Amino acid sequence: MPTLIREAPLSEAPAAPSAGRTGGMLPSLTGMRWAAAFLVFAFHTYKFGYYGPEDEKLVAWATRSGSVGVMFFFVLSGFVLTWSARPKDRFFSFFRRRLARIYPIHVVTAVVALALAFTVLPWLRDGERAAPEAIAANLLLVSSWKFEWWQAANPVSWSLVCEAFFYACFPLLYAVLRRVGPKVLTAVAVLCVLTVVYQPDVYKALHIDVFFYSFPLARLPEFILGVAVARLVQLGKWRGPGLEGAMALTLIGYFVAPLVPGGLSWTPLIGLTFLIAAGAVADIKGEPSMWRRPVLVKLGEWSFAFYMVHLLVMHSLRLWVGDKPKFDTLPAFGLAGLAFAISLALAALLYTYVEEPGRRLVLGKTRLSLRRRR
Repeated sequence: MPTLIREAPLSEAPAAPSAGRTGGMLPSLTGMRWAAAFLVFAFHTYKFGYYGPEDEKLVAWATRSGSVGVMFFFVLSGFVLTWSARPKDRFFSFFRRRLARIYPIHVVTAVVALALAFTVLPWLRDGERAAPEAIAANLLLVSSWKFEWWQAANPVSWSLVCEAFFYACFPLLYAVLRRVGPKVLTAVAVLCVLTVVYQPDVYKALHIDVFFYSFPLARLPEFILGVAVARLVQLGKWRGPGLEGAMALTLIGYFVAPLVPGGLSWTPLIGLTFLIAAGAVADIKGEPSMWRRPVLVKLGEWSFAFYMVHLLVMHSLRLWVGDKPKFDTLPAFGLAGLAFAISLALAALLYTYVEEPGRRLVLGKTRLSLRRRR
């Protein structure tokens, strides 16, 4: 989920467009990250049963597709890694930089989750989720490869296992896709969408039993789609709709998804992909973009921490309100607002005191800064 373009905050003005360009700030994509993280949060308020019968149907209609926020992050990850790629980069240097983005918060939230699981939140250790092997696998970012462990430690960290797998695959994917032309890239993008649509049938025919939602290999096409689309944008060959059209497609896909059998797996994918590309193009060309507003960019910078902590907050609130409280309208939305406010406050703290310092520590930049001050 965590994706930042280049190694600096996404707050600089967009550079002038040029075919084949790479790097540069794309603040609209950071603003979109916040929207995706909020969709996941809203979906979980529904799953946690905050809303009573009067509101549940409406809330379900509005939030049931919220899990596609993770799909957005996977496509976005492929896009921004391609956009900021260094053609002569070494694998271990690249992997170290990517882990520096995700690992500090992953470790801190995993420790907090385990402390809660073995004290006041016993449901966080249901099944094999808190087994020593599951915890070790989670800390090593491989737990999602086994279904029983996919929500080990901090439940949302399964997506980081997918991201780590994507990072391992990226150098080879980039080496191949940067050498092909627009027609091949378009074919790859179409093939990725078709793979997302039909892979459940293929796995079933091959008698391969996996949980598609968290299985890293099953989510890889979404990442590759982002890589292919980023290359098309870099080459100046992207021909998708602008921001308004892409937003319309995204909303249609979002609300249609629950109505289509298996739709949550693929229906929003096309709109989300168009939206990411349209946001990048708008930033490159300096066109208007609501996603570039400073408040959205700042929230986007906090979005990874927000995503990583919000479920722990909601599990903790169960101590107070119980499991699936089904409140009336005002108490239900008040509880959702409380969970949101606590999660956002913790996200700001985690970003400031864990994510950014941790990244510098992993990259060795703290020591370098101290030397320069001396």
